[in-house]
Amino acid sequence: MRIGIDIGGTKTAAVAMDTDGRLSEQVRQPTGFGDADVIATAVDVAQQVTALSGRSLADVSSIGIGIPGAVDSVTGRVSHAVNLGVHDLRLGAAISERLGVSVRVENDVKAAAMGAHHLLAETGMANGFESMAYLNLGTGLAAGIVLGGRLLRGGHGVAGEVGHIPIDPNGALCSCGQVGCVETIASGSAIARMWPTDAALPAVDLFEAAGAGDPIAIDVQSRFFEGVAAAVRILVLAADVDVVVIGGGLSALGTPLLDGVCASLTAGARVSPFLSSLDIAGRVRVLPLGFPAAAVGAALTGVDNG
Repeated sequence: MRIGIDIGGTKTAAVAMDTDGRLSEQVRQPTGFGDADVIATAVDVAQQVTALSGRSLADVSSIGIGIPGAVDSVTGRVSHAVNLGVHDLRLGAAISERLGVSVRVENDVKAAAMGAHHLLAETGMANGFESMAYLNLGTGLAAGIVLGGRLLRGGHGVAGEVGHIPIDPNGALCSCGQVGCVETIASGSAIARMWPTDAALPAVDLFEAAGAGDPIAIDVQSRFFEGVAAAVRILVLAADVDVVVIGGGLSALGTPLLDGVCASLTAGARVSPFLSSLDIAGRVRVLPLGFPAAAVGAALTGVDNG
């Protein structure tokens, strides 16, 4: 049995996976803050999901962990996971010492990419697909790329950081220090900036207002769609992936999100025979609501992280 753990800013989820890649149990609980609490939370969910599976830790062959921040997947070291209060932590070694199981650590978006790829394969949607990009739309924007079943890391581990490609020289200042990055248009933080509201979920509020015909909301939503479409286009043109799966918190917007992004891609293709020939809109999917992509991918990277 393998265990996959997704450590997020607010919750930590764990799944148990059998040797055939099937999920048997899932648990989730609030994430602690700071090194000690993050470690304790991960240990707790690993023990819970093992017990729910009717197994002991002796039956666990590996544990994979997906976590935000800069991750050295070789050493299991995590840094700059600011929202978790983690600045420099040898997470893999800490968990392995407490549980006595081999542990591999991966960036959460890259782990989710492996999870999304696994879902495509399990559902038969990956037939004929040799490559996939997972586009994570959350507070920020980033991607993971899977080629031939293995993660593409690049020479310095930053493959897929398309959120920090500038596309608007007159745009907003990005958290990375550049101006007009994709992330400043196509992310949760971008929506919160472009659509100021007291609503708890600005993206949902924006889509509801646009659906009701608010002209300002429609304009902001259109700009958001164009930003996501730009990210999809970049991934296809850079790596010629067969499919782009949209995940992350904003993927819960579902069909309206997919339709809007595809409409933007189709509109761009109308003026370019080259883009039209690539059928980029036809390559886009949205991750099913509730699928624990990062935890599933973490379980897989616990064995072979590419």
